[in-house]
Amino acid sequence: GSGLTRLSTLAVARREVIRTPYGEPSSALVFGQIGGRDVVFLARHGQGHTIPPHRVNYRANLWALKKCGVASILAVASVGAVGGEYAVGDLVLPHQLIDYTTGRENTFFDGGDREVVHVDFTHPYTAQLRQRCLAAARSAGIPVHNAGVYAAVSGPRLETAAEIDRLGRDGATMVGMTGMPEAALARELGVAYVTIAVVVNHAAGRGDSALAVSVEGIVAVLETAMVKVRSLIDQVVKEAP
Repeated sequence: GSGLTRLSTLAVARREVIRTPYGEPSSALVFGQIGGRDVVFLARHGQGHTIPPHRVNYRANLWALKKCGVASILAVASVGAVGGEYAVGDLVLPHQLIDYTTGRENTFFDGGDREVVHVDFTHPYTAQLRQRCLAAARSAGIPVHNAGVYAAVSGPRLETAAEIDRLGRDGATMVGMTGMPEAALARELGVAYVTIAVVVNHAAGRGDSALAVSVEGIVAVLETAMVKVRSLIDQVVKEAP
């Protein structure tokens, strides 16, 4: 996600461009190990962070990861705080989401000669993987919020204050641009999936974003928060069964 274009503790073995029926993924897949465990890293926005959220080829990304044998995905995402539960710089493991995105290829089962499939999405994040993340956070001494409702919006522009008011009324506690259809596609493929959300700002009309959102401030928060994110990922991988 934004701010995470590499894993500094990943002992890289190789990079590979995976061809998929849905086009090319956002970047080459990076194969390596963390603490002796096999890990695959994919930069969702491209290595140079040049792909905006509405242009990410989510189907190609997820299909490529599944093809390479990935069984669990830790998806890092920057979010704005809609409610007052979070401080800037906090990490959150959302437990629910609301999808407001439009115009995205959001399923592998889109007709043609394939059977229609309706996957259950009652709980969009994999419970067992969320518990592993929480346990790893405790082990590493990293504070993490164990609840949140992620509102997925199209972007790339930031939201209006009125839109954030609406999201809050709908029950959302955070807002981001990449959480969907990524989570649903992972569910369709049978891949465990969680989001590690980084609160990078108060959403429009909230807190210090009451008049305007500071993009420069977001960048500064990301630089600091990604240290915690990398440590959490390392711990989750090391404690994997």
